[in-house]
Amino acid sequence: MWRKVQSSCSIQLGNNSNQYVAFKVKTTSPKKYCVRPNTGIIKPKATYDFTVTMQAQRVAPPDMQCKDKFLIQSTVVPFGTTEEDLTSDMFSKDSSKYIEEKKLRVILISPPPSPVLLPCNGALKQDPSSETLVQRLLSGVENIPPPRKVAEDAKLIETAEELDELREAKCVDSRPSDDVEGLKSVKNVVELNIAEDFEDMKSKLNTMDSKLREAELTITKLTEERNMTTVEKDTLKDELEVLRKNNVRRIQMGFPLFYVCMVALISVAVGYLIHP
Repeated sequence: MWRKVQSSCSIQLGNNSNQYVAFKVKTTSPKKYCVRPNTGIIKPKATYDFTVTMQAQRVAPPDMQCKDKFLIQSTVVPFGTTEEDLTSDMFSKDSSKYIEEKKLRVILISPPPSPVLLPCNGALKQDPSSETLVQRLLSGVENIPPPRKVAEDAKLIETAEELDELREAKCVDSRPSDDVEGLKSVKNVVELNIAEDFEDMKSKLNTMDSKLREAELTITKLTEERNMTTVEKDTLKDELEVLRKNNVRRIQMGFPLFYVCMVALISVAVGYLIHP
């Protein structure tokens, strides 16, 4: 009997290289599955676990056949990259980075009589509270289908990417609320720093503006003084020229002193000779 409960399984990814590797999980049915987290960073020689939860279904699929698929994309990132640094552009095929893709197909199986673990290459765990159908992701790369089928699967995955990202925010086991509070506090600190920097720059601009105005007033004052000095200089030149012309006229109109003295001496001598 098909029961309306959730079914979950844990998937483990391993990084055998000496570099940091970022991964992203996509699905053709984002409304049906919840992947947490759907992105992450795997450190060198380390592993990373994520959980896939199938939402409660109203009816069982015919003949227990499921066409849902998952796509795991991975790429090498710089050393020290954190999950907060991940963006959708890192996994875009248009970028120059090499994106490795592995496709996993979903298989539905009947649950055992008792809630025991079902091993699947050490990657799948049975939910103890669930007596319904469980899902298992086949390990390894799926056999390459015909070109037409590959194109159809890729199209389904690409069109479901946005829905998958929106659903990630609504997953039951999404990031803890303290992370959100931490981000809010960081945002408030950043906004406060920006406001302080803005006020500092504003005060500096006001200071520079006042200094610029003072410089303009000083330049205007010096320009006026220079113009006044030029006018006074021209006036003195005119007065000097007038005085020089007046002196020339006076010299031309009078008699020289030597000439007057000679005339006086000659007159005295003549008078003395006439009247001995």
